[in-house]
Amino acid sequence: MGYEMLAYPFLFLAIFFESFVLVTFLSKPARAARSRASATTTPSVAVIVPCWNEAGTVAATCESLLALDYPKELLEIILVDDGSTDATPQAMARFADHPQVRILRKENGGKHTALNAGIAMTGAELVGCLDADSFVDSAALREIIPCFENPKVAAVTAAMSIHEPGNLLQHMQNAEYTFGITLRHTLASINGLYVTPGPFSFYRRAVVLELGGFRHGHQTEDMEMALRLQREGYAIENAPLARVYTKSPSTLLGLVKQRTRWTSGFLRNVLGEYRGLVGTRKYGVLGMLILPTSILAVGSSILLFVVMLATLGHSLITALQVRVGIPVTYAFLPHPGAFDWFYLPASFYTLLGVVTLLTSLSLIVIGKRVSETPGNIGLGLLAYSFLYGLIVPLWLIRATADVTVGKNRQWRG
Repeated sequence: MGYEMLAYPFLFLAIFFESFVLVTFLSKPARAARSRASATTTPSVAVIVPCWNEAGTVAATCESLLALDYPKELLEIILVDDGSTDATPQAMARFADHPQVRILRKENGGKHTALNAGIAMTGAELVGCLDADSFVDSAALREIIPCFENPKVAAVTAAMSIHEPGNLLQHMQNAEYTFGITLRHTLASINGLYVTPGPFSFYRRAVVLELGGFRHGHQTEDMEMALRLQREGYAIENAPLARVYTKSPSTLLGLVKQRTRWTSGFLRNVLGEYRGLVGTRKYGVLGMLILPTSILAVGSSILLFVVMLATLGHSLITALQVRVGIPVTYAFLPHPGAFDWFYLPASFYTLLGVVTLLTSLSLIVIGKRVSETPGNIGLGLLAYSFLYGLIVPLWLIRATADVTVGKNRQWRG
């Protein structure tokens, strides 16, 4: 029972945070965001598509942007080839004569330099980013523009889903992304967002220039920019009906590499240059709750994983002793719970875990409904239930170790 006691505070924290999200979802600001009126203006917009070896998807990405329901004379698309070594330039060339598309090729310098190069090419009031492996719904931009009616808003995020999930791993990610739709929508209503994801986030160009453009940000330039905006007193909104679909890793190794980058970037940014935001009342819910909870979540997830392994190990040892009759004793392992069902522990610890999972699944269903994302989420819920808790610790442990020893991993390869 001893090692389970370590897990209880973190499980209570998880339940508290999920309950906070549910209550915030029902709050007046969140309800107002869901019934936001149409925009009264149509500002000029530029969407920048930074590319590095994206020959297979950049054309379809550009086609989805050209299909946006927005005045053509007010929308330009800037394709930035960041030193690709594949056929990306040839894929871009098919749009060379299109009146809405501008193409720039530069030496490889990273995504943040590609974004800055694109911003330098336009005079549009609003600039957006769309990863070259993502595709937007035709109404997405129309949903984003009204958020900028508030002059305090400097950035707006969209509702992301996985594009055509194939295997169980991708269905799991789709459920996770749908959970994120609920999370971003509710946290935006209290200005608690700390990342503006690459798929179809928009910014006031004047504010980005005022703050000095995008930075490397430990390979998470979208997170660094969001934190900088928050530190400077700007607000970040969310448009839950602005649907965007992005491709996702199809292998476990690819997923772990991607999430290691995201998690290590979060830890390095928040514990480094932006540690002044953490626990500071000036930054409201973001500083007092969201960032501290997110940091604790990294450590608690690792701890809960260790507790789960210890509990499972003890149960297997118990089964071995009783069923097979092998006299194996491990005095250092305490009893896993008050009683067992077929040697799987059924304790208060298990009950809290089930409550946390069921609440997560509810938030996923809410995310799908609030964004009106088409498709069936059933397989995603199943995959999320059985896989997510086992896989997350893999990248959390790796990222935490990287940050601890100061190791930097390459984004690609």
